[in-house]
Amino acid sequence: MNRLPILLVGFLAVLTANATEPMLLWPKGAPGENGDIGVERDMTKSGDGLVAGKEVIRIGNVSAPTLTLYRPSQEKDTGAAVVVCPGGGYNILAMDLEGTEVCQWLNSAGVTAALLKYRVPARKGLERYTAPLQDAQRALSLMRYHAVEWRIDPKRIGIMGFSAGGHLSAAASTRFEKRSYEPGDEADQASCRPDFVMLIYPAYLIREKGRDLSPELTVTSNTPPTFLVQTEDDPIDVENSLFYYLALKQANVPAELHLFADGGHGYGLRKSDNAVSTWPKRAEEWMRGLGVLEIKKP
Repeated sequence: MNRLPILLVGFLAVLTANATEPMLLWPKGAPGENGDIGVERDMTKSGDGLVAGKEVIRIGNVSAPTLTLYRPSQEKDTGAAVVVCPGGGYNILAMDLEGTEVCQWLNSAGVTAALLKYRVPARKGLERYTAPLQDAQRALSLMRYHAVEWRIDPKRIGIMGFSAGGHLSAAASTRFEKRSYEPGDEADQASCRPDFVMLIYPAYLIREKGRDLSPELTVTSNTPPTFLVQTEDDPIDVENSLFYYLALKQANVPAELHLFADGGHGYGLRKSDNAVSTWPKRAEEWMRGLGVLEIKKP
């Protein structure tokens, strides 16, 4: 596979002047793909709910994962970068709600955003996160490998995710010592460890019952600094964030957890009357406290 799939008109409509053309993560085809999952398309149905009164683009059947860069204005550019992982239960990707809209917010803070369109749905015979983790690791390595060319600081490359994308971001931040695919080129020699992590209403961080973390998530003292947000009325148990935060603290990893009473799940950055709508401000303050937002170009 050596060229991009035809993207949907609806998805192209949300690309803006500060975005690059989507680039293939795997120019020779993603590991293990055999083209049997159907045509990539928007899976949104007429009965699917709105978020803050607006529709959501739900991309499915992704077999050719891509990375799209969104650049801040030159005067705001800090040199920092974040790989953005939309959620969707490892079935679809909420590409605008938890993707392009997030990239625009990061740009406003002076951060280069890299929107990751990772493979969904889960592949038969594999853990639901296996192919997406390969994509996330590859994306982080590409960001670091191209740091000079893309004018980003290789020591300030983070990852953030929403819902299932939060789980993917947590996996990328705890499973970077052993790459989940065979290295194929020079880019794969660059580290795939994120320098900081933001988990927004993350899912699947704990076992279905109990407080133990999911077995694929092993928090150590080398896990990057992490920011978490969730609401107590989230249908994804708030214990996902609570127990993950405790694991981070027990490993002496710098972490910040924000819990809100109301807001549910899947709100992205779209405004509501709930206090959780302030989470982007809290995240920006956290990044500034880490030194991520200092204007310090490579």
